[in-house]
Formats: sequence, structure tokens, C-alpha cells
Amino acid sequence: MSGKNWDRVPIDAQSVAPLSLSAVFLVVTVASEQSALAKVASVLGGLDDLVKTVGFRDLSGRLSCIAGIGRDLWDRLSPGRRPLELKPFAPIKGAVHSAPSTPGDLLFHIRAERPDMCFEFERILLDNLGDGVSVVDEVSGFRYFDARDLLGFVDGTANPTGLDLPASALVGDEDADFAGGSYVVVQKYLHDLQAWGRTPTPLQEEIIGRTKIDNIEIDDDDAPRKSHKSLATIEDADGNEYDILRDNMPFGRPGLQEFGTYFIGYSRYLWVIEKMLQRMYIGEPPGAYDRLLDFSTPHTGTTFFAPTRPMLQTLVGA
Repeated sequence: MSGKNWDRVPIDAQSVAPLSLSAVFLVVTVASEQSALAKVASVLGGLDDLVKTVGFRDLSGRLSCIAGIGRDLWDRLSPGRRPLELKPFAPIKGAVHSAPSTPGDLLFHIRAERPDMCFEFERILLDNLGDGVSVVDEVSGFRYFDARDLLGFVDGTANPTGLDLPASALVGDEDADFAGGSYVVVQKYLHDLQAWGRTPTPLQEEIIGRTKIDNIEIDDDDAPRKSHKSLATIEDADGNEYDILRDNMPFGRPGLQEFGTYFIGYSRYLWVIEKMLQRMYIGEPPGAYDRLLDFSTPHTGTTFFAPTRPMLQTLVGA
């Protein structure tokens, strides 16, 4: 494993590859008919074969796809038996900013070193799913220079690596029936780059909690207002820190003045991401919200559970 943060060991849920050059985030809903559910189950059961069908064309492209299942669809596939924390995304209403909850039965997180492989996989995937599903969100992401977001800061520096990664991202013995899976939360943020560009760099760094050029962490323990970095750091009463795995990707269409970050977090515990978002939107203390939200607005919010490959096969086989 190299020292680069995008070449870390991946979470072992449906053979997720390391952070790639390209990604597609596809969220769909499934029609109420039983025939639509059966079709979706069939496609999920053959997901590995579909990855091989496209991926064999260039093995160095490292094509991968992870499927996340929303609570409502999970209950249709397996009534009465679900991961302990799986529930719909809870909307958050802060004094200034809010995080919406949006529909989504299935998430397909498609990644490769080549955008054409992501495109071809998504095209065939949707053909196979047919008209039993409706696309509610589709975003094509890309790696931006040295893993920076469109605000100009390195993203994902605090991601767990090595042996710390499974403990942070994968469910353990606390929910043995679903061990090895991962809770997944996604949010599509759009940035006001003009307003951000008018903000002096020292204030940008104060808001983010890191220096812009060299990505050095800024100690703001004694600062009157916590940074994004500090608000997104979750500890329990004993001071133990809980990490999540972020695979965020920038996206944009300059012709439409659309610039954004697609947040995707994998976590062993759903409550960790929920607490992180509460701290960002409500503030710590209440009212001292994450100032990054003055420039970045969420347009979606959905929660899924990504089962292991054997767990997925059992789920759709039933």
C-alpha cells in the first residue's frame, strides 16, 4: 500500500476498490410491483458477473461496484430482519441551515480508473434493471488534482487506513448477523464558488480547519468557533474517537455554474455519521454551526446498508 490516501486498503464489502479516478453515484427507487422487486433481486444477484463483463476489457481500470440497500427496500426483500441501525435518513433542521431527506431504495457506487468503464457499467446496469426502477439521482465524479475538492482543500485526509479501516467502516460482533457490512450515507452538496472565492484564504482555512496549500491540521481547541474538521470529529464520553471512511468526489458542469461535492460515508455505526451531521447543522455548542454550510448546500440525503457479497446473495436469493 502506498502512502497516498487514495491507495488505501478498501473496505471489504462487495469488493470495493480503492478511491478511483472516476466514480458514478446512482440512486434509484424500485416500483411497488412484485415483478419489479424480482427483477431487482435478479440483477443484484448477478452484480459480480456484470462487473466482470465490463471490467475484463481493461483489468488495470479496476472497475468495481458496491450496492447499498435502503430501509424500505430491505424490508421488502427481508421482512422483519434488518441491520440494527438501518433506517431512513433523518432530516436535520438547524437555525440557519437544513439537511433534507430524499428518496432512494438502491445506491450503486461505481468506481474505476476510467470514466468510460463507469459509463458502460451504468448503461448495462440500467438496461438490466428495466422500467421497474426510477433514477432519482445520478452524479459522475472525478478526482481533482491531489485529491482536492472544488473548494481547493485536500479531502479525506482523516480517513482510516490499514487495520484501523475495518474497525471504523465494517459492522462487527455487535450485530453478528450483518457483520462485515457497512452503513452508507450520501449527500449531494452544491458550492457557491463565487462567494467562496471572495473569502480570504486565512478565513477559509479557519472554516475548514486545515491550511490550504500544504494540508496541515490547525489546532482550534481554544478557538471561539469550531472548524469543519473539529465538528466532524466524533468522540464518546471516554474520549474514544470514531472514524468513518469517506469516498467523496467532486463533480460539476461549469456551463451551468454547477460545482459540488458528493459526500459518501461508510461507517460501522450509523449513529456516528448522524452525530457528525447534527454537530454540523445544529452546532457545538448549539448555534455555532459549521460555517462551511454558508457556502455548501445539501440537495439530497439518503441512508443505505451495504451487505457483504455472501449476505447480498442470501438476501436476494430468498
